[in-house]
Amino acid sequence: MQHRIVVLGAGYTGATAAGRLAKRLHREDVTITLVNPEPDFVERVRMHQVATGQDLKPRPFSEMFAGTGVELKLAKVTAVDADRRTVAVTGADGPAELAYDTLVYALGSGWNGGDVPGTAVHADELASRPGALRLRDRLAELDAGKPVAVVGGGLTGLEAATEIAEARPDLNVSLAAHGALGDWLSEKGRAHLRKVTDRLGIEVHEHAEVTAVTADGVTTADGRTVPAAVTVWTTGFAVHPIARAATLEVTERGQIVVDSTMRSVSHPDVYAVGDAAMAIGPQDKPLRMSCASGVPMAWQAADAIAARLTGAKVPQVSIRYFQQCVSLGRREGLIQFVTADDRAVDRALTGRVAALYKELICKGAAWGVANPTVGMPSRRRRVVRQETQDLAPAEATA
Repeated sequence: MQHRIVVLGAGYTGATAAGRLAKRLHREDVTITLVNPEPDFVERVRMHQVATGQDLKPRPFSEMFAGTGVELKLAKVTAVDADRRTVAVTGADGPAELAYDTLVYALGSGWNGGDVPGTAVHADELASRPGALRLRDRLAELDAGKPVAVVGGGLTGLEAATEIAEARPDLNVSLAAHGALGDWLSEKGRAHLRKVTDRLGIEVHEHAEVTAVTADGVTTADGRTVPAAVTVWTTGFAVHPIARAATLEVTERGQIVVDSTMRSVSHPDVYAVGDAAMAIGPQDKPLRMSCASGVPMAWQAADAIAARLTGAKVPQVSIRYFQQCVSLGRREGLIQFVTADDRAVDRALTGRVAALYKELICKGAAWGVANPTVGMPSRRRRVVRQETQDLAPAEATA
C-alpha cells in the first residue's frame, strides 16, 4: 500500500513541504494530498500591496504542481483527529474525511484582535487576501483628507502604513506603536525609519496602547484619541484553532509543540511547520512567526519525513536568521541584519537599494514555493516497507 501523506494548508510552508516531498519520494510508494480552500498561491507578504490596489501575478497551483504527483484538494479543514489519523474537510461536494499515515500541519495563522473592544466590528486586517481586498475597497472609497490609523508598530504595521501613505498621499495616515518606533532595530535602522515616516507625512504615536476601536478612530490607555475613518489592525497573529481542539500537545497560544525535525512531541506521525508550530531556534529562543522561519521549517520537516520513510539518516539543520526585510512603500526599504537568534546588529541597508533587495526576497520566496528542491539531488529514494511513522520522536538523531 502507498504511504498516505496529507499536507494541510498551501501557504509558503505547506506548499513548499508538499513539493519537496514529491521530489524526495517515489510516486509508486506515496500519495501526497495538499488541502487548501483556494486554487492559487497567496503571497501573504504582499497583502499591503493588494490593499493599496496593486495587482499581483496569478500563481495557480495547477501550474505550480503540474507533473509532480501532488494532488490538490480544494477544501476547508474543519477538524483533525490525531488519534484516528483522519482529517475532516468541507469542499464543493460537501463534508469528507481524509485518512493519513503522515500529516503535515501548515494551517498558519490569522489576524489577532487581542480582545480589544471594537476590533471585530470596526478594524480591518491584512493577514489574509479577503481581508486585504476588503481594506482595498474601503480605502478606495475614502475622500481626500480622511484619516487612516494603522495599529501596530511591527513589520506588518510599518509596511501597511508606509504603503498606504505613499499610494494615497491625500489621506492622513497615522501609526500607533505600543513601544518606540522601530525600537528593535539598530540605530541606523531607526533613523531611516523615522526619516521615511516623516517624509511620507505619517503621524507616529509612540507608547500608544490601544484599548478600544470605534467607527471614528481608536483610543489609548493614556487617554489619547487617534481619528480614523479606517483602522488597520496589525498587532500580531493568532494561530488556527483546530490544533488546540485536537489531542496534539500545544502551547498556550495553540501552537503545536515540535522537536528539531518539526515532529509533534505527542504524535510522531504529525509534523507542524510555519506559524502553527512552536519550534526552538538558536539560543533556545522560539522561532518567530514569519516566512523567514516557515520555509526552513518546511524543508526540515520534508527532509525528515523522507529520511524516516526511506531508512536514511535524519538530517539535523539549525534554523537561523540573517536579516529582517521591510518594504517602506515601493521606493524605500530597510534591510536590518541580525544575529542567528534575530537580534539587530549595527549593519543595515536602506533606501532604494533596500527596496530592490526586499523585492528580490519576495520574488524569491514565491519562486521557491514553485521550485522547492533547488540544490537537491534529483534522485528519489524508495520507501522502506516498515511502519517508520510509528518510531518514537527520540530516534530523530539516529
